[in-house]
Amino acid sequence: MSNPRVRKIADRIQVIVAEMLERRIKDPRLGFVTVTDVRVTGDSQQATVFYTVLGDEEAMVGTAAALESAKGLLRSEVAKQLQMRTAPTLTFVHDALPETARQLDEVLARARQSDEQVAAAREGATYAAGEDPYKKPRVEGDDDEPVEGEDVVEPDRADEE
Repeated sequence: MSNPRVRKIADRIQVIVAEMLERRIKDPRLGFVTVTDVRVTGDSQQATVFYTVLGDEEAMVGTAAALESAKGLLRSEVAKQLQMRTAPTLTFVHDALPETARQLDEVLARARQSDEQVAAAREGATYAAGEDPYKKPRVEGDDDEPVEGEDVVEPDRADEE
């Protein structure tokens, strides 16, 4: 959907369908619906409307049935407001993105918890060589002390005499 005209049509369809669901569709099966995205084919003949429903599986099934029964009314309103020669056919698809995001958040929470457990187990651990074998980044205040084996260069004292 790289064509800007098709993207504008998809955005307009999303607004029209959302307003219709909010104001004109009075089906009791219709739950709390959010239109998340609309994708239109390049020839503007078919539009896929992605939606989410707040609630359980029963609300999702009822909303799907309500959307299917209101499809004709929604399509005629889209055709009227877009003023196109042919109105795109509407297909409603339940958006699985929120459930996928929730599952991903749960996996990340488990990974974070296991990282914390590993860090807690590492608290009292010592290195096999006795001291930390890894190089540490220098801190600004550490430049004052000379390191073992490093020659210390004294500034010229000629200007003091």
